[in-house]
Amino acid sequence: MLNWVKNSVFYHIYPLGAFGAPRHNDFVSAPVARLDSMYDLIAHLERLGVNAVYFGPLFESDAHGYDTADYFSVDRRLGTNDTLAAVIRHCHDKGIRVILDGVFNHVGRNFWAFRDVIEKGEDSPFKCWFDGLDFSQRSPYGDRFSYKSWNGNYDLVKLNLHNDEVVRHLLAAVEMWIGEFAIDGLRLDVADCLSFEFMQRLSVFCKSLRQDFWLMGEVVHGDYRRWANPATLDSVTNYECYKGLYSSHVDKNFFEIAWALNRQFGNSGIYKGLNLYNFVDNHDVSRIISSLTQARHLYTVYLLLMTMPGVPSIYYGSESGIEGKKGSGDDWHLRQQFNWREMAVPSSCADLIDFLARLVALRKKSGALKDGDYQQLYVNNEQFAFMRSTEHEKMIVMVNSGECSAFIEFPVMVADGEYFDVLNNASVRVFNGKLACEIFPGLGRIIAF
Repeated sequence: MLNWVKNSVFYHIYPLGAFGAPRHNDFVSAPVARLDSMYDLIAHLERLGVNAVYFGPLFESDAHGYDTADYFSVDRRLGTNDTLAAVIRHCHDKGIRVILDGVFNHVGRNFWAFRDVIEKGEDSPFKCWFDGLDFSQRSPYGDRFSYKSWNGNYDLVKLNLHNDEVVRHLLAAVEMWIGEFAIDGLRLDVADCLSFEFMQRLSVFCKSLRQDFWLMGEVVHGDYRRWANPATLDSVTNYECYKGLYSSHVDKNFFEIAWALNRQFGNSGIYKGLNLYNFVDNHDVSRIISSLTQARHLYTVYLLLMTMPGVPSIYYGSESGIEGKKGSGDDWHLRQQFNWREMAVPSSCADLIDFLARLVALRKKSGALKDGDYQQLYVNNEQFAFMRSTEHEKMIVMVNSGECSAFIEFPVMVADGEYFDVLNNASVRVFNGKLACEIFPGLGRIIAF
């Protein structure tokens, strides 16, 4: 029932940043329909060929969206519920699926139930809604009580997901999002902090409303199968390969990403059958061009992203070479305003958008690239080759991150003859059971068999 995910290439948008919202919500201003910028942006998405959008948080919040104040109202800095519903209808009319950020581990200090606790203290009927509430000591904000936060950030108040009233409130919000906005799935913020009981209940509830509803969780470390399984979530973020994709280029060490892909999806791969969510950057980490030492490596990084097992995602603006380095302060500089009509693409990657569009088109046409088995064929410090295969199709992917052309040769289990490089519109030859060909610097090949 989740074939649409296998066929998807996602575009990740952080709406508050991308559409130029003020950094703080005053909770009194009239709504401004900044989400309407999507109508213009969709032309760019169609050029890229992406067919799914992941919107970061867009419900009423204090500041950055992960500090929710109201799960039932779109943030006034982005518009109204009607604004969002119309945007999603337009996306669906264009064949673009939409998933939203589900922020269920914590809320902001302006969340209505927490405000009630601040006002009424132990007399509040909502005092059991929050984890670790302790009226014997004060919080860092000077409240008459302390409480558990997320990761030491006391502007993020941890919800008590063992409280049935809290869970029912969250499920009611999800039911509204599905019913009113017709969303296709959720990305669960900090899923590795959520209780498994809650995620299992959420899964059963969502699938009862829509069998093809997709639940993807943010997980950084650990065995992804703990979260991605038939009882819990459909997928999780593939942070292991995120790191390997850029650092293999920086360190001239393709053995790192090759090892990760073998571990995950090779013959004895521990995640075979899982459609993990792949990315090279997002709203929490450095922009990909700022993680690399050479901008030309964007081509091979994105080539690997679009051909490796899993579902790929592009973070808005990174396809144009937008910079942003993760620092010790807040992450607003990683979530810049974005006007695709005014993109200033660096000369070193001037045709990157067209290159990405070609990759997306090739992926969407190929069953092997979308859902095929994975087999490593060749790896060296700056060259890497693997095969994706189904019963009816084989695709060999080769990349060369070096500064010089590389001639590589390796055995392949196909008949001798000429085959077609669909990325470069060129032919290659298999002779005596071996594929031998040149890969130009900073580029790659995708050969169809």
